[in-house]
Amino acid sequence: MPLRNDRDVDGETEAGPQGGVQSVDRALAVLEILARDGDAGVSSIALEMNIHKSTASRLLASLVNRELVHQDSERGKYRLGFGILRLASSIPGRLSLVREARPVLEGLAEKFKETVNLAVLRSDYAVNLDQAMGPSTLATYDWVGSLTPLHATSSGKVLLATLPPDERERLLTETGLPARTPRTITDRAELERQLIKVARDGYGIVKEEFEIGSNAVAVPIVSHLDLVIAAISISGPAFRFDPEAMPELVEELRQAGRRISTRMGHADA
Repeated sequence: MPLRNDRDVDGETEAGPQGGVQSVDRALAVLEILARDGDAGVSSIALEMNIHKSTASRLLASLVNRELVHQDSERGKYRLGFGILRLASSIPGRLSLVREARPVLEGLAEKFKETVNLAVLRSDYAVNLDQAMGPSTLATYDWVGSLTPLHATSSGKVLLATLPPDERERLLTETGLPARTPRTITDRAELERQLIKVARDGYGIVKEEFEIGSNAVAVPIVSHLDLVIAAISISGPAFRFDPEAMPELVEELRQAGRRISTRMGHADA
């Protein structure tokens, strides 16, 4: 298929009235690609969007200037920037959630010496709003702002398990169950069985399903309306972190989820 030029279907250039709308649409498409893939280069973005490489470069440069996109200085690829979080934080509910959860996250990270994350459901992904790292944590990756697949993460499974069946059906049909590792659950029936267990037990576990060498466990955070609004997780290296063998950690995490829920107004937390 030949590449389109910089004119839209009405023949307007990007500088014209229709072109302005087209540029916004294309910029949003770039953000969606980066949210889905984690990072991408100019060429791959241009190819997927069926636009010239120069057009993709201009779009990325504009997004970088707004801090919505960040370019890796070593690899040259682009990923979502902290400007995305700045926009998300303008939503009062999420601002309150991060503020109320922060001391609990820090306490868990200090006690268990592992990485603790706070995630919410956004655009069919689990997006990490905040993170606390223990003093001896081996991992150094900052997950704040990262969009992760629901079916392959502990927070994602907790968020999925509480969705109405029709909404979960729509979401999983649209996103599919792509394999992140050889251990990722890609069978729909098996995933549904796991989600039933998550809903019953009140926590979700993944073992090297998102990343080889990394395990995690998550619990829900409930609002004053008795709705699950977020999940809090603890993750660590698989060689030392096995949530199924650490019932005291799981119980501590559940208590932490209840404390944050209480801070968010949940009367029965």
